[in-house]
Amino acid sequence: MNKLYPDAATALNDIVANGQTIAVGGFGLCGIPEALITALRDSGVSGLTCISNNAGVDGFGLGLLLESHQIKKMIASYVGENKEFERQFLSGELEVELTPQGTLAEKLRAGGAGIPAFYTRTGVGTQVAEGKETREFDGLEYVMERSLTADVSLVKAWKADKTGNLVFRKTARNFNPDVASAGKITIAEVEEIVEVGELDPDCIHLPGIYVHRIIINKNPEKRIEQRTTREA
Repeated sequence: MNKLYPDAATALNDIVANGQTIAVGGFGLCGIPEALITALRDSGVSGLTCISNNAGVDGFGLGLLLESHQIKKMIASYVGENKEFERQFLSGELEVELTPQGTLAEKLRAGGAGIPAFYTRTGVGTQVAEGKETREFDGLEYVMERSLTADVSLVKAWKADKTGNLVFRKTARNFNPDVASAGKITIAEVEEIVEVGELDPDCIHLPGIYVHRIIINKNPEKRIEQRTTREA
């Protein structure tokens, strides 16, 4: 099975549709699948539910899909870098499900593992727990959280072999492995692709069984949302 596609648009062409749930890897702008997000915008699909730790920034990352009004609902942990996100939320144009960061990661991990729900102490006694089942274990209250899966997952890796085994680079790994495992179809955007057998098995972060399609983006922008430097 050939998993390598010539470009992002081709890889998305026959699998994305209106109303889907799309999970996207990354933390801030670190490790986001830049080319795939742009191609998703250009596909014109709408009514999307997007799962991602962040919602990009104005004009970049998932901010592109917000500007084009293709996202109906956002399931995220942190959204403070995007003014258009704020405007749409306050005006009622965008549905938002804010989730504690660790809970979001576990929701995706559990979804990928086939676990429908789990209990956590995070959010007990707060708005996060409203309307959710709670249960006591060993004298402590826990809230039940449902896991998350996606119709399509978009992830960014540093290197892949032709079967889809992925290697992430440092902190760009972040949410990407969990997002990949939670997708019914997962597309990986990579900077380099090698032959099968060239990757040290001990250095593979995500097995290729979770990856269905691969595209190469040799020169991603890798934008930093807030650059802080000290005076010379």
